[in-house]
Order: sequence, then structure tokens, then C-alpha cells
Amino acid sequence: MKRVTAIAIAAAALLMATNVASADVTMNSIRVAGTDTVALAKFYQSAFGMYEVNRIDVPGGPEIFVNFGATAEAAKANKGLPIVLMHRDSDSMKDPIAHVLLNVTDMMATVAAIKAAGGTMDGEPRPFRNTGIVIGIATDPAGNRIELIQRAAASGR
Repeated sequence: MKRVTAIAIAAAALLMATNVASADVTMNSIRVAGTDTVALAKFYQSAFGMYEVNRIDVPGGPEIFVNFGATAEAAKANKGLPIVLMHRDSDSMKDPIAHVLLNVTDMMATVAAIKAAGGTMDGEPRPFRNTGIVIGIATDPAGNRIELIQRAAASGR
């Protein structure tokens, strides 16, 4: 997992660099891991409305791709980046970094869905400085941390 994390961080840094060597470099997906990827996919569906869009059978358990959509068909048609759920041998890792960041429009409803699906919150969501943004940190059943970002309400100008 540390290697995957290092690769994801390096890819993000590359994408944010001002002098990108190749304009053909884009983000492919986000990967998180757990001992039971099928159960983890059910959590992401229940908590966030993400459906399975692809599955690769590999030793240890399937690698499952999930994406947003009102139905499995809508998720498959979604051109947004998927989250790839990969098998790992242990969920006992202690990784303090939220590797998945999701925008939410209703923080409290999202928190309720996370808890109902078997996830936990690392404290109550809180305002970020005086920006109007609210941040929450959730943990999925496999121990992956998820940052939730609720943007400030648009002003009615």
C-alpha cells in the first residue's frame, strides 16, 4: 500500500507541476485497498452511490472499479474517474492520509450514509477557516480515510 500511495502522490505532484513534460499525462483513477473488495464495493455503493463498472479477477480477490451513477448503467456511462478497490492482506494499517477526496453537497446526509453503510467519522465535520467550506474525515470499513469537502453555498448575487 505504501508503494501505491507513493505512486499516487507522485502522479498528483506531476499533474500539478507547471511545466508538465507531456500534455498527454492525465489521471486514470484512484486506488484504495481492503481485505474484502466485494464488501468494500458494497460500502462505496451504500455510502456514496457508486456502482461497480468493471471487475478484474486476480489472486486474493477481485479488483473492483466503482463510479458514480443513479444505476449501474449510469455509473458505467460516467466519464469521471473511478475508484479502484484492490485486495490487500491486512486492514490493520495505520495510514493517516486521506487518499480519496470527495465533494459533497450535504455533509450531514453524507455522514449519515457513511455511518449506515458501516463507515466511521474521525470527529465531527468542521468549518475550514472562514471560507464557508466544511471538511469531514471518514474511514471506510477497510481503514481507508476519505476526506469530504462541502463547498460554500453560492451567494445569491
